[in-house]
Amino acid sequence: MSEEKYVEYKGGSLRRGRSPLMWFLDTLLALATLGLAMVLPMVYLVPYVAPARMWLFPVMALAVPALYVLAAVLACYWIVRWRLVRAGLLLLLLAVGLFKVPLFWKPQFGRVYGEQKYGRSAVKILSYNVRSFYDVEGGSSVDQVAALIDSLAPDIICLQEFNPRLAELSDRFAAVSEKYHAARFGLPADKRSPQMILSKYRIVRSGVLLLPESSVWADLAVGDDTVRVFNNHLRSTSIKAADNDYITGHEFIGDTARETKFRSIAGRLRYNGVLRAAQVDSIAGAMRGMPQRRKIVCGDFNDTPMSYVYRKMARGMNDAFAECGEGYSYTYRGFFDMLRIDYVLASPDLQMLSYEVPHLGCSDHYPVAVRFKILADKN
Repeated sequence: MSEEKYVEYKGGSLRRGRSPLMWFLDTLLALATLGLAMVLPMVYLVPYVAPARMWLFPVMALAVPALYVLAAVLACYWIVRWRLVRAGLLLLLLAVGLFKVPLFWKPQFGRVYGEQKYGRSAVKILSYNVRSFYDVEGGSSVDQVAALIDSLAPDIICLQEFNPRLAELSDRFAAVSEKYHAARFGLPADKRSPQMILSKYRIVRSGVLLLPESSVWADLAVGDDTVRVFNNHLRSTSIKAADNDYITGHEFIGDTARETKFRSIAGRLRYNGVLRAAQVDSIAGAMRGMPQRRKIVCGDFNDTPMSYVYRKMARGMNDAFAECGEGYSYTYRGFFDMLRIDYVLASPDLQMLSYEVPHLGCSDHYPVAVRFKILADKN
């Protein structure tokens, strides 16, 4: 009877009263429930609303996993407290968003030990934003990236923020890259793209989809088929390491200038979100105008699965994580390890076999390694 006490006896039953502590907790969580009931429906609309029309939506979407978990916890609390109307409201909102959960989290039903056998027809592709070959401490990471490529032995490599100057200074990277063909994208010999596609397969043709080399592509002769690989690096959020430390390290709590700093962060998110949306409109339109059937779309989208950018880019494609990933996937180092912003997408005629995100310290992003195979045409 420490939290609740019986206050009177009426009609053969005891009527229980709440202690002041429980009354305060219920009131606080009721307000949180009301707030979630208002925010979650708006968040579910984020992928369908262009950021130029409602810039705050993409910012809210960054917290979708946390909001969803909070709603589940509150629903359980209200069930235990026997407040079924409040619990029912949250369960309804959770059910509406249930089909989005596999984009963030997939349950692990069992751990597989040892090396999986995928067969000779499996193709491994690696997508990695290498941050111009600078690690989080500012040192060169080109040798580490070369070692990663050597250990994973991918058949296709899509690098974003490629730095040709540092790459040429590394003997180890030169030794690794000799095993691959490099796409030129129709650029002059003295110009190198910040997005790079390397392939063990013959490169039939290649080109630039969106200047200034934000999106490039290459046709690869994989067996008797041709697969068009797109490598994208969409407009950055312009969120710096100092911004990440300011938020995740709770430095804002005692900062009298926090309003100005938060306004600066929100302003950059807004401006760059609008530019990213314009980029993806151009890229997605051009991709769908191309006759090539078998497609792989890789890259750093700088947006979460609950975004306008992701919806436009993934339309008609399969997400490697949603197909064969496990657990909670994040590809960006920082912001509480919540953000998956790097992707490998594939057309339905390619079957995803495996998904892996090695947690290495070579960049502010993690690499994404995926295996796939080409499905036979249906007659």
